[in-house]
This record gives sequence, C-alpha cells and structure tokens, in this order.
Amino acid sequence: MWKRFYDWYIANKGLFWGIAIGFLIAILFLTIGFWQTLLIAICVGVGAFLGTHPGVRVAIAAFFENLFTRKKN
Repeated sequence: MWKRFYDWYIANKGLFWGIAIGFLIAILFLTIGFWQTLLIAICVGVGAFLGTHPGVRVAIAAFFENLFTRKKN
C-alpha cells in the first residue's frame, strides 16, 4: 500500500501539497478566523523569504546591531 502511495506522490507532488495546504488553510479559517490566518500566512512568507535569502538576514542583523550598540563620543 505504501509503495502505491509513494509512486502516486512522486507523480503528483504539486497536487498532494496543494490539497494539504488548502485543507490546512480551510481548517485555520474555520477555527481561528480570516485575519489570524492571514497573519500566520504573512509570518510564514516572511520566514520563508528570510530563510532563502541569507544576504537579507545579514543586513537585518547588522541593522539591529548598529541600532542597539552604544556609540562612543
């Protein structure tokens, strides 16, 4: 049985993940509401962006380091 599922999954990865994500979003809409679900989606998107662009992470880290370090006169 798992072999058949695995073969189907390999052939239909996009369909599988589309169904899974759609189902998760529907459950979130029904349980916590639209705006909270939208906030989660935005946070996940920002996290995915920062995770795939290391240069942006370095720039943000440098910004906060400069913001919170004391400057000597």
